[in-house]
Amino acid sequence: MLDQLERGQWEVRFRETGAKRDICVRSGREFIQLKHAGNKQCSHYVVEGGQQQVTVQYTCAGNGYGRTNIRRETRDIVQISSTGMVNSRPFEFAAEARRTGTCN
Repeated sequence: MLDQLERGQWEVRFRETGAKRDICVRSGREFIQLKHAGNKQCSHYVVEGGQQQVTVQYTCAGNGYGRTNIRRETRDIVQISSTGMVNSRPFEFAAEARRTGTCN
C-alpha cells in the first residue's frame, strides 16, 4: 500500500495540536515512525497489510517502540494513527498527511 503513494513533499497535520510537519516521502515508509524519525535502528513487523491500509509494529533499540496504522484515502492523502513510547514517555496521535509538491 505504501508503495502506491505519490513521492514528494507531504504536510503532516497532527489533529490534537494542529501542529504541522513537512516531510519528504521517498518510499511511504516515512509515515511509519514519525515519533522516531531518523532512527535507523528500528525493526518493523507488518501486523496487517492491505490495499487501503497497513498496520506496522516497530521497535527502536534503546529508544522505545510504536504501532502505526496508515489508511490511504488517495495517492495524495493518508490518515495516520500511532501509539507507543519514545524516550521513556508514552505517545499517541492522529494525523492527516497530504502531498504538497516535490521535495526541496
